[in-house]
Amino acid sequence: MLLKGFKTKLNPNNKQRSLLAQHAGCARWAYNWGLQECFQGIEARNKAKEKGEPLPKFPSAIDLHKKLNAEVKPEQKWFYNSSKCAPQQALRDLENAWKRYLKIKGSGTPKRKKKFIDDHFYLDGAIAIRNGFIQLPRIGLIRLHETVPNQKIKSANVSRKAGEWYVAFKVEVEQVITDKKFGRVGVDLGIKTLATLSDGTVYPALKPYHTNKRKLKVLQRKMSRQTLGGKNREKTKQKIAKLHARVADIRNNATHKLTSHLAKNHSEIVIENLNVAGLLKNHKLASAIADSGFYEFRRQLEYKAEWYGSKVIVIDRFYPSSQLCSNCGHRQAMPLHLRTYDCPNCGICIDRDLNASINIKNYSETAASSAVEACGRDLPL
Repeated sequence: MLLKGFKTKLNPNNKQRSLLAQHAGCARWAYNWGLQECFQGIEARNKAKEKGEPLPKFPSAIDLHKKLNAEVKPEQKWFYNSSKCAPQQALRDLENAWKRYLKIKGSGTPKRKKKFIDDHFYLDGAIAIRNGFIQLPRIGLIRLHETVPNQKIKSANVSRKAGEWYVAFKVEVEQVITDKKFGRVGVDLGIKTLATLSDGTVYPALKPYHTNKRKLKVLQRKMSRQTLGGKNREKTKQKIAKLHARVADIRNNATHKLTSHLAKNHSEIVIENLNVAGLLKNHKLASAIADSGFYEFRRQLEYKAEWYGSKVIVIDRFYPSSQLCSNCGHRQAMPLHLRTYDCPNCGICIDRDLNASINIKNYSETAASSAVEACGRDLPL
């Protein structure tokens, strides 16, 4: 059995929208209250350390929840209008944020949550999907935007994005091993094209951000000239948020279709271990690279390969796939403006991305190590 995640849009009425916003506000308030308690705990520990006294315990999610129930809820009666799961999970998220801060260097201390920014909350209990509706505790039946099979769900995460509400949940499903039409394939991700396969198939890049860049620029300039706190400014801000959401949806839709096709039809998919953070430091190409969604492609491909019984092979980051001739193995420098690989050794003339995808498909540990050691890593891409 596999845990499969789903995310779909909700179509709530006005009363349900108010209840959803109320739950999100309850979770946000609990998170910010818990964060303040943690800062006070740090201050108390620092004072005890200066005096040489035993250090008080840093508050955990359980400690904060007990204090919330004992001290805060009796005073803040509106807490009882929302599900207890919303503030409880918010305090767990806060504990995870502190653990991440202590574990990962440079992650920064947790910050206060703001209204309308990453609004979300968690629910568990009597959750079920019935005939196009989802039953949520303390909220009731909400119409789903798309058809989802009837089933019971253990928990759900409700979030708001660009003024629209979404629900995400996990269900247990049996693994479906599909019959693969093709064997091994190499995939070269690019900027001009979304992906080039070693069999010659090319998937064009949609470039949704580049397409909508002018619209965003006009709306952002308009908002900058409007009065702070005004209703018209809020309307323009909402339009910008919806346009950003549309850009992200177009990009995700193309990535989902490509990764699903690869995982269902190929037994082995070979990709490069791209240094996306390093690539984004090139300010001339950063916008185009971010518009392609390289990291999201790999993330989706890895979990879908597990769903459909495929295998993802990630090759060495320093393997010179663009510089090697796929026919004879000759290596030469390939600046970005050269779109065809003209080999002086064997005379082959082939598209740059197709040549790289064939090299990625034919990748082997022995050949890669010998190529890197013999030629070094100093040639430009």
